[in-house]
Order: sequence, then structure tokens, then C-alpha cells
Amino acid sequence: MTNHSIHYRACNLCEAICGLEITYSENTVVTINGDKNDPFSRGHICPKALALKDIYEDPNRLTSPLKRTEAGWTAISWVEAFEEITAKLKALQSLHGNHAVGMYAGNPSVHNSGTYLSGTGLMRALKTKNIYSATSVDQLPHHFAAWQMFGHPFLLPIPDIDRTDFWLIMGGNPIASNGSLMTAPDVANRLKAIQQRGGKVVVIDPRFTETAAKADEHHFIRPGTDVFLLLAMLQVIFEEKLEKAPVFVTGLDELRAISSEFLPEKVQSQTGIAADSIRSLARAFANAPSAVAYGRVGLSMQAFGGACQWLLNALNVVTGNIDRAGTAMFTHPAVDILANIKGAYDKYDRHRSRVRGLPEFMGELPVSVLAEEILTAGEGQIRALITSCGNPILSTPNGRQLDSALESLELMVAIDIYVNETTRHAHYILPPATGLEVAHYDLTFNALAVRNVARFSEPLFPKKEDAKYDWEIFQELTARLSGEDSTGVLPVPQDPHAKVDLGLRHSSYQLSLDQLRQYPHGLDLGPLRPALPHRLLTSDKKIHLAPALLNKDMKRVKKVLYERLATNEFDLLLTNRRHLRDNNSWLHNSKRLVKGRNRCTLMMHPEDALKRAVSQKDIVSVRSRVGQVEVPVEITDKVMQGTVCLPHGYGHNRDAIQLSVAQSHAGVSVNDLTDEMVIDELTGNAVFVGVPVQVEVSLEIGNTV
Repeated sequence: MTNHSIHYRACNLCEAICGLEITYSENTVVTINGDKNDPFSRGHICPKALALKDIYEDPNRLTSPLKRTEAGWTAISWVEAFEEITAKLKALQSLHGNHAVGMYAGNPSVHNSGTYLSGTGLMRALKTKNIYSATSVDQLPHHFAAWQMFGHPFLLPIPDIDRTDFWLIMGGNPIASNGSLMTAPDVANRLKAIQQRGGKVVVIDPRFTETAAKADEHHFIRPGTDVFLLLAMLQVIFEEKLEKAPVFVTGLDELRAISSEFLPEKVQSQTGIAADSIRSLARAFANAPSAVAYGRVGLSMQAFGGACQWLLNALNVVTGNIDRAGTAMFTHPAVDILANIKGAYDKYDRHRSRVRGLPEFMGELPVSVLAEEILTAGEGQIRALITSCGNPILSTPNGRQLDSALESLELMVAIDIYVNETTRHAHYILPPATGLEVAHYDLTFNALAVRNVARFSEPLFPKKEDAKYDWEIFQELTARLSGEDSTGVLPVPQDPHAKVDLGLRHSSYQLSLDQLRQYPHGLDLGPLRPALPHRLLTSDKKIHLAPALLNKDMKRVKKVLYERLATNEFDLLLTNRRHLRDNNSWLHNSKRLVKGRNRCTLMMHPEDALKRAVSQKDIVSVRSRVGQVEVPVEITDKVMQGTVCLPHGYGHNRDAIQLSVAQSHAGVSVNDLTDEMVIDELTGNAVFVGVPVQVEVSLEIGNTV
């Protein structure tokens, strides 16, 4: 009889950090189930958790360094890889300057504490201003608004959904995403609990989402117009004297004046939501015993993303739904990166992008300019790029342009476990140990959780003999580039989780890693608790409701109030979606997750299909200013008329290159349609919501599937 053992850890594939109970035998995973003793996730997991087994066992996963040669990919030693890479990087920077090298970090960077704690060291060693990440794809407006209103980009209010009476969800689908910038495992049952205690859940979205199906109320909204709805709700609240703002605010009168002209009747034609419905929604929100508005990628990834996140925060503050049970609250994580912050945050506009002149924020430039910074000749042109666990060709605007740009690089280094659409352009791929082989502490997601929790995950399996952890790769590259090897002896890489231990010891909880190891199911540190005004990092310890930079952006908002978002040529507005079994572009090599019907379809309203003589399952051509894709259509009334919807994270069939993915579900990339020239002018975030497109039955591929 085979002896089985049990290992407990948190799943680090998405933001929910669900507890796992993994049954294993020797180096084989037998089963993965939810950990019923995890006080936070309570036994919940989603299908993605099983992909941890698939990744560990995947024959396509890279385990040793690769070098691209004329004969194809060739395995080389770590010593060869490090020596060749650092020599070439130094030579390029010596000849063309430090800014000739760029670096891009993908979302998994914050899902692996080794990368999170060591990756920034490499960025500093490069001494380049050309730093990019997925932050300016989907969340930069959150950070910008938090900085302007609360004093720091990472002082993000979190919805206390476990105690609220009214949850307003705008542009988010937490049942599919498991929460985002809101760590909340088992969202479906948490949502149901609101309703069971007599509360209400309302969803505002251009699509009738999986979350909308479980909510009490859903309103379609035209993509890209949420800013007008929020302004109209504030107008109603001020006009009807429903405000209950706390005393530690500034700018209340300015915000009242800003919103005063946005009557519901003025915005109903633009948003598609009737004036009476806007008034009812505003009153219900303001009069609830406790309420919280939550807005995610659907708000951030539009032309007014920064304004949307500002006004959503303002809606919570003005109605008194801030810093008390059931409202927008601030976490007290066991490792608090804000604990020792002193002075004003100043990482904004210290330099600008070379070609378009867009400002830096949080040490990064908007990723929408990455391709042009590579393709445009001249002083400061990016000639070498390092990517860390990211696939920007599928996740950033105008992927085809970036595809061409990466092909032109003199040197590209990818720290990644797969050959994918992006890393296939690399000259070197450095694969770290991953998943079940690594230790992990959720520095980011514990700080965004709807309940204060902490958990340390030990490795389940040892890394392969010649493998390196992510932090070993980053630290060695950093040492070689920064001259720390001048004596000929490299410093031994240090496990960065010692920093986690130090952070735990200096927190208000006075914990340690050794103590956390005694709680394999995780440690519950209690519900969110009041923190204001002392946790504010503004100079006057007040919430700024009308900051100058955000107020200035209102000129742009007013200018487009009466403009048509679509045009005669591009008469539909494109938005995107995710599925529960998808995780951006990461997991499409897991056969168990991609099996079943094709999920990469274009959703279209029946009236829009009728006008274009499009039938169910036709192959349609979708065209925007920058590109065109061919995709099966799915006619459904679950999207708003005038809107079409395509999932993100697909497009694994570029140039017939065999990649690490199940090719039968390659799909098409929504980012072959998104426009790198269209951004949120306030924050620099990419715009993926409300992209004008044209759709017609394809004449090239045959018209049905």
C-alpha cells in the first residue's frame, strides 16, 4: 500500500490565496483539495488550483538555461548564461548608456515572494529609467488615486464585504477573478452571506457577468462611461443632502461643485442607465446602514481610469462609508510595508519617456510606450530588454507592434519557465524553480485582504539539483552588474524570506516565521479595523477629496460628455472578460483547464448581429485602428447592445510557432486590437475598455465553425 502524506500551503496562482490540502507520495501529487481548516478560504478552491500539479509535471516547463542559436534552443550552464548575459549587458550600456537596457515585470512577480523581494535589486543595478510592468495595464489608476487622496500609492481601501449591507460592484467580476485588489477567497458564499443578512449586491457592467447572475440587481453601462455615472451619483447625494463625510477630509465643497452639473438626465444617454435608476442607486447606497463601492479592471482600463477610481473612493468617503465595519477599510497586514513610511511620496514625473514624453510613476513608465521606445532610433533607444515572468505580447496594447519590436532587439533575456509568445524572442531564457518547489509569503495579497490573515508556505518538493530559485537568479545578476564580483568571488545569494521574518517581528503582531510555521492552515488576525486618520500618509492627515491633478482632469471629462465613443467606421465598443478556468495567459498548457468548448469567442448582442447579418458561430472579422482578428461569434443578450466582448490572455498561434500551450485552444489576442496610442491621459494606464471596432462576417476563413 502506498504511503501518502499531506502538505498545506496557499495557492499563489491568483489573488485569492486559497488554502490547499495536497496529498502526495514521494515526488508525485495525488490530489489537491481545499483546506477546510484555513480560516480565510474555508475549504474553497477554484479549478485553477489543480494547475499547480500540471505545472510541476509539465514536460514543456523549462528547467535549465536556454540560449537561442541559429540551430535553435541550446541548453547551457548557469555559469555560461550569467557570464554571457552580464558581459553583453555591460557592453551595451557602455556603448549606448544605461537607458539602452529596459526591464518588464509581469503579474506573477507579486505572486512569488522571492521575485518580489529580489527583482527590484536587479532594476536598481541596471540604473535605467526604462522600467515597465503590468501595473500600467490594469491597476495604475488605483495607485494614482490612493496616492492623491490618502498619501501613498499602496494605501488602498479594501471592501469589508464580510460585514457590509450594500455592495456596489463596478467593472469587476470577482466570482470569476476570485477578487482582484481585494483578496477574497470564496466570493460566491461571501456574496450570498450579504443577501442572507438582508443586504444587497448591485453590479454595473457592460456584460451580464457570473457575478451579476448572483447579484440582486444588474445595470448595463456603455463601456468607458463609468466616470459619468459616478459623478451623477455624487450630484444626487449632494443635492439631496445625503452626504455624511468624516471630519478629516478636505475638498468637500470643491467636489460638490465639480459634480453639480452632472445631473442624471445629462448622463443617461451616454451611460445607457436611466436617470431614475441613477437616483435610486445613489439613494440606496447613501441610506444603507453600511455600504461599499468596489471598482476593478473595467474602471481602471478605460480612458478615465484615474478619475473613476478617485470618484469611486470619493463616493465611499462622502457617504460616510469609510473606515468602519462594512465599508471601505484599510488593512493591518502582518508585514506592513507602509509602517515606516515618512515624508511625502514623490515618485512621479521625475523623468519622461523618450518618444511620447509620458511621465514616470512609482519608478515605472507606462507599458504602452515600450514598443516605440524599442523601435524609434536615437539616443536612449532600448536595445536590450529583460522580462520577468511576463508575456507582454499578449497582455499589453498593440501586441503585433511589440512582437515586431522584440524581434529587433540586440539582446533579450527572459526569466521564465516557458517558451511563450514573448520569450520566443529571447536570446537567453533563465527558468527558476517554481510553484510547489518554492517557499512563499503573500506580501501583496495579505495587504489587500478583506480580513487580516497571515500564512507561510513551505516548499513541498525540493528543486531539481541544478535548478535555481528566482531570488538566486536575480541576486546573481544584480551582483555581477553592480560590480559586487570585482574581487572575483560572488556573494552567496541570501534567502529573502529573512526580510519577511524581520517584517513580522517589527509588526504590531510581533510574529516570526517560526511562529507562522506552527500554523500550517494560516493565522487569522481578525477583521478589518478602523485606522483613520492616523494611517493616512497625507501631510495634513486628511483625505483629499479634490486633489489638484485629479481636479484638472475634469476638463477632459467635460469635453467628451456629449461626444460619441464609437464612430461611423468603428461603430461597436470592445471590452474584455476572463473565465474562472483562465489566469491571463499563464495556464493554457493545462489540458484539464482548456478542455471543453472553445472559450475564445466574441460576444455580440442579437440586435447588433442582425444588423450585420451575423449568425451564431459565424467566424467574424474584428477590426480596430491597429489590427484585425478572426474569431467565432457568440450571439447573446448578456452583452449590452453596441458592445462586443472578447476574452483576454489568448492568441497562442502566432506565426505557427509551436509554443508551450494546448494549440487547439490558441484563440486570438484581444491586444492585437487595443491601441497603444490611447491611454488614460491622467495616469498613463492602457485603455482596453471601449475600444472602437468594426465587426463583419469573415470572407477569408469561411463563415462558420
